[in-house]
Parts: sequence; C-alpha cells; structure tokens
Amino acid sequence: MRRGLAGVAVLVAVTACGTEDGGDTVVAGTAPATPYAGPLYVPPTDSDESGAAGRALECDGAMYAGGDAETWSKGDGGGTPEGGLRAYFDIEQPDVPRTGYRVERRSDGRVLFSYDVDGRTKVAVVVAKDRKNRPGWGPETSSSCDPAELPASFAEAHGYEIWTDRNGKRVPTTVVSSSVGAAHCDWQKAHFLQTGDGEKGKLYARDPDNVLPAEMLTAPYDGDVSMPASARDTGYRYQDRQLWLTADASKAYVRTPDGVEAWPAVKDGQGCL
Repeated sequence: MRRGLAGVAVLVAVTACGTEDGGDTVVAGTAPATPYAGPLYVPPTDSDESGAAGRALECDGAMYAGGDAETWSKGDGGGTPEGGLRAYFDIEQPDVPRTGYRVERRSDGRVLFSYDVDGRTKVAVVVAKDRKNRPGWGPETSSSCDPAELPASFAEAHGYEIWTDRNGKRVPTTVVSSSVGAAHCDWQKAHFLQTGDGEKGKLYARDPDNVLPAEMLTAPYDGDVSMPASARDTGYRYQDRQLWLTADASKAYVRTPDGVEAWPAVKDGQGCL
C-alpha cells in the first residue's frame, strides 16, 4: 500500500515505444484516483532496497520483488526516460510485463513508470538520468506485486499457475503455486507444487512418468490413494485440482475428478540446475 502519501500528481503523456511483441512499452494511460505523490528518491535500506518504487506500489498483499539497480557502462542507458525503461528490461531481465506502462510522475531528473491493473499500480519503475556509475537514463529502483495480482494472461504465458481460495479469489504465489517441470532438465512430464515461502515453504512433486531422480523425493508419487482421515481441505483450487494437507506435511494430497493423488515432498536442496 502507499504509505501515508497524499496529493495529486500530473500525468504526462509520452510517445509510445514499440517492443518485439508488437505492444507499446509506454502508453498515455489514465491517471489513477490517487496518484503517487511522494518523493521519487528514497534511500534504500538493508531491509528494503525498493526505494520510491516500493512506495508507489498498490499491492493487495505484500510486495513480491523490489530493489535498486546494478551499475552499467556507457551506452547501456537510454537517451530518454522511455529508453531508460527499456534499459531496465534489458539490464535487469525482470519477470514482469514489458508493455503497457505509463508515466505517473516526473521530478528532478527522475521519472516514475507504473503498470496498473484495475487502476492500481502493480509494477513500479523509477528511472533516473546520469546517476553515479550509471550514465544515461536507466533504472534506479523497481518493485512489483505478486504475479497473482498481474493479468491472468501474463501469469499463464509465463508458466505461473495461480490458485484460488474457496471464494474464488486468486491466491498469492507465496502462499501456494504450481508449475510444470523445467524443460532444460527434461522434467516437463513432472509437476511441482509449492506451499509457503522461503524457509517455511514446502515443495511437492507429481511424477507419474518417473522423470525425476528417485533420490530427489521423500517417497514415490502415487496417483491413486485414499484420502487420509486426518487430511484437511485447504480450500485452494487450480482448475479441477483441490489441495488437501495433513499435519506432518510429508505429502500433498490432490483431489481430482478421477480420485486422489499423493504428491511426495521434495528433499531440501534438490532441484533443477
């Protein structure tokens, strides 16, 4: 959420910049009901490197990603703020939409670009001109909300499987998410499900074709089991899958129209390199 900041910012229309997918990186857009009115430079801290970009976000939940930019060489930066935004994509390679941004604020050699969903900022990028060790226009700070808050078309195209709760509301990927296995490890026939985030998270695998190394899993995958009496329905759904868990969290039980599958936990430190 925007923290205690009020006021009205001026929306500046800009010339659209084309991208390889045919969309426009920058669009004229429409000013939000409550534009970000805070400073465009906020010193990063050890606990929050997202600076002004983090303050400009309007997430339903916690900020998903954010930080300050790396340094770059002469010629890497852009000649205009819009070029600086393109430099952000080239330099940082962020997993966020690359089209549909608009100028939300200009001030003292900095420009705030925002990507909005339903009038709320879900990705924010502050570009600055000629900062120390960063010649030309380029990213200073950036931040984004959880992929579940981005358009469904973007999430699907980038391999995110966004689950919903019992009320049909999209659930943050930091709570539960799933995806197909990595192609460069030949794991496309496997499926992974993550519950929780960081050290509290748990990773499970569906492996009906045994493409995963056996030593990677705590137990074999079983595609036809009885639901344990102790299992509880989490309420999380993805298409026709329902997620059930037990207290020991050794397996995830996934109910489908065909029955119940037991997805074993993945051992710590195991994954596709």
